[in-house]
Amino acid sequence: MFPTEPPANTNGFRALLHNRNFMLLWIGQLLSQLADKVFLVLTIALLENYPLVVGIEDTRRSDLFMAFTLPAILFGSAGGILVDRLPKKPIMVGSDVVRGLLTLMIPLLPRQFLVLLLLTFAISTVTQFFAPAEQTAIPLLVKREQLMSANALFSSTMMGALIVGFAVGEPLLSWAKSILGDSGQELIVGGLYLLSAGIMQPISFQEQPSVREERQKKNAWTEFKESLGYLRRNRLVLNAMLQLTTLYCVFAALTVLAIRLAAEFGLKEKQFGFFLAAAGIGMVSGAAILGHWGDRLHHKPLPLYGFLMMAFVLGIFTFTHNLFLALGLSVLLGIGAGFIGVPMQTLIQQQTPPAMHGKVFGFQNHAINIALSAPLLITERLTIAFGLRSVLIGMSVAVTAIGIWAWQNTRRVLKDAI
Repeated sequence: MFPTEPPANTNGFRALLHNRNFMLLWIGQLLSQLADKVFLVLTIALLENYPLVVGIEDTRRSDLFMAFTLPAILFGSAGGILVDRLPKKPIMVGSDVVRGLLTLMIPLLPRQFLVLLLLTFAISTVTQFFAPAEQTAIPLLVKREQLMSANALFSSTMMGALIVGFAVGEPLLSWAKSILGDSGQELIVGGLYLLSAGIMQPISFQEQPSVREERQKKNAWTEFKESLGYLRRNRLVLNAMLQLTTLYCVFAALTVLAIRLAAEFGLKEKQFGFFLAAAGIGMVSGAAILGHWGDRLHHKPLPLYGFLMMAFVLGIFTFTHNLFLALGLSVLLGIGAGFIGVPMQTLIQQQTPPAMHGKVFGFQNHAINIALSAPLLITERLTIAFGLRSVLIGMSVAVTAIGIWAWQNTRRVLKDAI
C-alpha cells in the first residue's frame, strides 16, 4: 500500500556512502543542525551577561524561545518560495555564512538584551531559507529509489544532532570559554556554521535553470496560491503532510509532559531529557531499520504501525512504575515515530514535481513549526485541569484515530488513482 518507489534492495546505506555530493550535504546538514541546537544553549548561557531591569519579572528565557520559533511561523512559506526562484547551493552556503558571522558578532555588540533578542530572531529567520533548500536538494542528489534510505539517514542525524546538541552544548561551551577566552563560546558556534558552509561548497547540483526562470516571472502570492492548490489536488501529499504535522504535535506535547513524567518516576524536573533522549534513540533506530531494510518493509502500512506503537506507549505510560521500563517504552515510541516520519517525508519528495519542491517544503516547515508551537500553549493547561494520566490516555485515543483515518484515506486515494 505504500505509494513510493521501493528502496534499492541490496545497497541500503552503502550506496549513499559512495555518493560524494550527498555525503557532503549530509555532513554539512549535521554540522548546521548541531550549531542550531548549541546556539540555543548559547543564548541561554549568555543571559548572565545581560543585566535584568530591577522590578521587572524575568521572562528572558521564554522571550528567547519565542524569538527562535516565531520566524518559522512568519517566514516558513516565504522561504520555500524563494528556494524555487534561486539555486539551492548559494542559499544553503549563504545561510550558514550569514548565521556564522552573526554569531561571531555577538561579543562586539552592546550587552543589551534587546540586541541579543534581535540577533536570535535574525539567525532563526535565515534558518527558514536553509531548511526547504536542504529538503529540495536531496531529490537532486540521489536516485528516486534511494530516497527512503536518504531520508532515513537525514532523520537519524537530525535527531542525533538534537540529542547531542542539547546534551553536550553546555559542556562544550564551558570548555570553549575556558580554553579560548570570553569569546570562545561564540567562536565555537560560529565556527560550526562556517565549517558547514565550507563542506557544502564543493557540492554539484543538477538543477533546471529554465524551470527556475519560469518561476521568477510569477509573483510570490501567486506561487503561494499555487502551492495550496497543488496540495488540495494531490491528496497523497496532503495526507502525508497531515501525518507529519500530527507527529510533531505529539512530540511537542511530550516535551511538556516529560517534565511531569520525570516527577512521576522520582527524577528531578531538569532530568526530563532522559525520556526525550530515549525517544530520540528510538527514532534513530527506526530510521536505521527503514534505511537498511526498507525494501523488505516497502509494502507494509508503516505509518499505521507507527501511530499504533505511539498510541500504545502513550496509553500505558502512567501505569508503569519502573523507570527502565518507561525508558524502554520511550524508545518504542521513537521507533514508531520513525516509521511515520521517514516514509511520509519520502512520499512527499517522490510525489512532488521539482518545480513545486521549494513551495511545498516551505509550507511543510510552516505547518510543522505551528504544530510544534501550539501544543506548548495548551498541554500544560490541560494537564493541570484533567491530570497527566487523562491527557496521555486522551492523546493515545487521538493518535490511534488519526493513524487509522490516515491509513484508510491513503487506501481510498490509491484506489481512486487505479
